[in-house]
Amino acid sequence: MEWKYLLSNKRFGQEHWAVNPDRARSDFQRDYDRLIFSSPFRRLQNKTQVFPLPGSVFVHNRLTHSLEVASVARSMANMFLNQLEEKQPDLLKEVPLLNEVGNIVAAASLAHDLGNPAFGHSGEAAISRYFTDGDGKDYQKEMSESQWHDLINFEGNANAIRILTHPLKGKGNDAYALTYSTLASIAKYPCSSIAGKQKKLLHRKKYGFFQSEEETFQKIATELQMLKEDHDYTIYKRHPLVYLVEAADDICYSIIDLEDAHRLKILSYEEVKHYLLPFANSKTIEDRLKNDYEDDDAKIGLLRAKAINTLTRICADTFYGEQETILAGNLNKSLTDLLPEPYLEAWKAVEKISVDRIYNFSTVIQKEVAGYKIMAGLLEEFVPALIHNNTHYYKKLVKLIPKQYHTDLTDIYSRTQSVLDFVSGMTDLYAVDLYRNIKGISFPSET
Repeated sequence: MEWKYLLSNKRFGQEHWAVNPDRARSDFQRDYDRLIFSSPFRRLQNKTQVFPLPGSVFVHNRLTHSLEVASVARSMANMFLNQLEEKQPDLLKEVPLLNEVGNIVAAASLAHDLGNPAFGHSGEAAISRYFTDGDGKDYQKEMSESQWHDLINFEGNANAIRILTHPLKGKGNDAYALTYSTLASIAKYPCSSIAGKQKKLLHRKKYGFFQSEEETFQKIATELQMLKEDHDYTIYKRHPLVYLVEAADDICYSIIDLEDAHRLKILSYEEVKHYLLPFANSKTIEDRLKNDYEDDDAKIGLLRAKAINTLTRICADTFYGEQETILAGNLNKSLTDLLPEPYLEAWKAVEKISVDRIYNFSTVIQKEVAGYKIMAGLLEEFVPALIHNNTHYYKKLVKLIPKQYHTDLTDIYSRTQSVLDFVSGMTDLYAVDLYRNIKGISFPSET
């Protein structure tokens, strides 16, 4: 793959429009701004990251997480750009859009979690379970194998591409009209769901686009001249900038989950210090913690900042060093998997404590179990209602689905997707309230 093709400011859905001459903002900065002001992005403030949405104690939600990922990804990309300026200045002259990599990955980072439903990853699992074990399994005979595989392995990554490219009813036909390069930089797993299954890929339950958006992604990949990995199935090599977005995501959730766990008193100060200190990379850090700070939260904040800085620099260096391998489509690991020692050992220790003590903490599990019940309950009401719409009760339920999520298509797959568009876009709080109301657990208020 070549940078001169991989970087394009052509806008999806507006391919024939003239390039905007706005000198104040580049096309990729415009992507970032469009996402910041979009409704799906704003809804992330009430979607769970790991811990249930807090009361008096602040922990990260999907929105704050996405902003932090954008910040780290931009820094990483700019460090890469600095190396290009020093070592490959001719490449920058040949491909001037390389100067925009920071803006591209920042925009992609804002969008990387847009497709995740309420209740974190348990929301994805709950949607899948409705079709594998719930009432939804009755619709299998009405769909192709590829369509069915989309539903039984519902994937937030693929849903993000759908949100950003699929025109909603009454919302115009060009969706968000993001640039091709920003859209490609979101696709962490650039294959269809059935391709991942058939080829037994490393992340075979992870995929980048639904059957309904396969042609859309093919169009993007063709424009950017992304390498196709397989000619029998729709599988592409990753766009190089995906590696930066992925690394920034890994760094932010791994390190900041420790900080949140300390705020919630799941891990002690000494425990978190033990896991973050190896990344601090400073001879004076112990003295600073002892002499300059009294508050434990502030101490953790310093360690978190040092750790993120260290990991960002290492991953940026690795990305530059592996540039040829990445462009050839032959790097099958994430940048954090390539951390040198002693950082890799410390990184693995963070991963282990996160699984053992954070992701299996009681309130996290309770939230996930509740998410299963709520998502399944919403689907068992709305899916048959929109598919059949043939009783007074179903007609009333359909009226609760906003017009933008309705479809003129009549096939079961398309109508099911319309319900998933509605349900997956809900915030945690809205999903809980709607579930209670339609199940008769509580009565709707005037507002």
